[in-house]
Amino acid sequence: MIQAKYNSEALQVAVLTVNATQETVEQIRQFATNMPWALVPLDFENYFSTTRRPHLTQQAINAQACIAVIDFDKDPELALETAEFLRQTFYKIAIVALSSATDPDLLLRAMRAGCSEFLGKPFDHDEFLDMLARLDQRWSASVARPESSGKILSFFGAKGGVGTTTLAVHLAMFLVQVSRKKVLLIDNHAELGHVCLYLGLDGNHHHFNELVRNISRLDQDLLRGFITTHPSGLDILSSPDVHGSVRNTDAESVERTLEFLSTQYDFILLDCEASFDDTTVAVVDISNYVYLIATPEIGAIRDLSRYVDGLIQNEQATEKLHVVINRYSSREAVTIEQIEKTLHLPIAIKIANNYSELVRSINVGEPLPPDRKSDFSLQLVRWATALTGTTEATAQGPVKKRFALWK
Repeated sequence: MIQAKYNSEALQVAVLTVNATQETVEQIRQFATNMPWALVPLDFENYFSTTRRPHLTQQAINAQACIAVIDFDKDPELALETAEFLRQTFYKIAIVALSSATDPDLLLRAMRAGCSEFLGKPFDHDEFLDMLARLDQRWSASVARPESSGKILSFFGAKGGVGTTTLAVHLAMFLVQVSRKKVLLIDNHAELGHVCLYLGLDGNHHHFNELVRNISRLDQDLLRGFITTHPSGLDILSSPDVHGSVRNTDAESVERTLEFLSTQYDFILLDCEASFDDTTVAVVDISNYVYLIATPEIGAIRDLSRYVDGLIQNEQATEKLHVVINRYSSREAVTIEQIEKTLHLPIAIKIANNYSELVRSINVGEPLPPDRKSDFSLQLVRWATALTGTTEATAQGPVKKRFALWK
């Protein structure tokens, strides 16, 4: 038996084998001992299932990363179930499918279950060593990465049609164009989100929810394959553009994904659905700012009031809540004072009514530029510069003062 080495200062890696032959197990451990890692070896003779869970040592669970080699030949269905279980259990994991078969359908299903590497039989030593080298480079860079520094902004509309996506898209664009920040805009809808439509983009076949499901192997390289970049430099994670998509994500994975993204961007903006499920709570919990969007009409204010009632039960969320009244006009029947009295919250931001011009920009897929001479553009510029701590003059030259955006 090859004895695993352990160094308390090295990267701690669990090396886990499932249903592999003893010869393969020995070879895997032998090669792993040549890596600059503190190894936590585990070997399981049987697959995992919903009724048969493995006994994982606390040391393995606490490891900074995991390599799992699963032999698919004995029972591919149980091997897939095993991969899915491991993907959800470990934060950083490389799941290796070991198989003598080359069935494309099985390979695709294995990838969807979380397998990121594929090895054929007989066991290819050189290929395995190359894989270990790639993982070491990826994981070492990940561990050395600084803590989260980017700000997370989430947008929730009181109801459909209040302009939530419009504001999220324009604020994201202005943060890029005015303040020169690295910005990611996430369409956090289970299906048929409008972010890419408003930006005139086709989007990507890979979506935010799919990225969340791959949290176990999320790094810069994987992220790059999911991102769509607008000509302005704004990065986008789209939502599915077909009906019938299933979200199938859990709150912890959503939170961990956003934590990683905040190490890559100055600002992450999420265009969200108004709900109270676990994933929404996770988004609210991790957000630095939670913007609640409504228009000054009775239906939107009533719905927003009910949504606020649910959110303020979370004391941590209350301090983050910022009410935004979109399409505001001093001639509106519902006054700011009446809205504040109903919500028991101050109005943080008022955005001027520029509906007809914004509809035209949406239809052609071109957001309004920050230098457009309109109250809407001026207010969005002020919103962006307030978030970045810059001044309007610094960001885009002198701006004629009209009226205060922030109460």
